[in-house]
Amino acid sequence: MRVYVPLTLPGLAEAHEAGELGPAPLRAYAVTPGLREWYVSDDIEELEYAALSRAAAASLRMLAEDGTAPRKRVVVAVDVDDKAASATPGVDEATLGQVALAGAVRLTVAAAVHVDAPDALGDVTAAVQALAAADLGEADAQFTVDGAEDHELLWFGIQEIPGLLK
Repeated sequence: MRVYVPLTLPGLAEAHEAGELGPAPLRAYAVTPGLREWYVSDDIEELEYAALSRAAAASLRMLAEDGTAPRKRVVVAVDVDDKAASATPGVDEATLGQVALAGAVRLTVAAAVHVDAPDALGDVTAAVQALAAADLGEADAQFTVDGAEDHELLWFGIQEIPGLLK
């Protein structure tokens, strides 16, 4: 099963230094039965993109919690045994596609790292600032948050992590 672990650049630096994503339980996103039902698609690539997008949204929330982190969303894609991930109970909007990993995952087995391009910086920064108002239902703030989601995350190999951390 492919899972998508949301991080920030400082979180990626910590994982790179430790050689693993963790500690357990580790929150991630994956194609769960709830996500399949919500997305109403049988196309696995579309479903995995939806899970990646959920992880990117979680990364945005992590940025809102860390005022010092560079304003780039980070998601690490990892293939794990199906038994290593358990779906988060409930199918509300907040937990849709969310899974918990039972143990830490070696970073060397990660499939890829997805990170915002430099041109996303302004929209991601604005989205972080608007997140609290969007959560309260402000339409303009939600529009700003959605602006960050319009940016595709770039794909990087694990061997490229040191360059991403400079």
